[in-house]
Amino acid sequence: MEKNIFEINKITCFVYANKNPEYFLIQPVNEPHAQMLDGQIRFMTEHTEKSFLVAAFLVKDWNQDLSPWCAPAVFGKESFGEGAGETLAFIEKMLIPEIMRRYKLEEDIKDIPVILGGYSLAGLFALWSTYQEKSTVKFAAAAGISPSVWFPGWLEYMKTKQIQTKKVYLSLGDREEKTRNAVMRHVGSNIREMDSWYGNNEKIECVLEWNEGNHFRDVDVRCGKGFLWCMGENICKINNCKTI
Repeated sequence: MEKNIFEINKITCFVYANKNPEYFLIQPVNEPHAQMLDGQIRFMTEHTEKSFLVAAFLVKDWNQDLSPWCAPAVFGKESFGEGAGETLAFIEKMLIPEIMRRYKLEEDIKDIPVILGGYSLAGLFALWSTYQEKSTVKFAAAAGISPSVWFPGWLEYMKTKQIQTKKVYLSLGDREEKTRNAVMRHVGSNIREMDSWYGNNEKIECVLEWNEGNHFRDVDVRCGKGFLWCMGENICKINNCKTI
């Protein structure tokens, strides 16, 4: 597995690539998650024989760059912006073309499933991105790993839009909904409702996995399992996971 770090439009990118990748995985990360990427990739390579390329990129302003619309702060004083559209445009217009060029995928990209996934607010961003009908990228799957689906207005949004992918991975730590925060405690009920909603759509394949612990436990492994499922691996054989 080859690892390279470089900038695209002044955004730091971390790329892990097998030769002749069968899957093209895209993942927005913050600084702490970037430090866990080596562990995530190691976990993935230990549990699949499939070849893949992961292009992770460092998000400069987490609450601004990944939020689909403005929302008040739910912890601390930092509110949420509406920069998700610009981040998706970066993926479509800059990240994907540059990775295609650098790794000589121009002739093969149409045959490689593109999967978008992320953790926490990046997980919400990944899910939101699959609802954008005008997107030039048709994602083969989306991984919302401990996603911020407590986000104000999210459930209403997803129920009034048409999702553009056929595979959705959802996961949550079994202690994440046991928070005192009045807004964030809805994450458990909201993700169950999402799973039920997708389950009633025969065109969507969805799994909801429950992991042990709070929001900050085993981030690298959780991300690895999410992407592996999107690549067609049976995650329940990997870690005795609980799914519903």
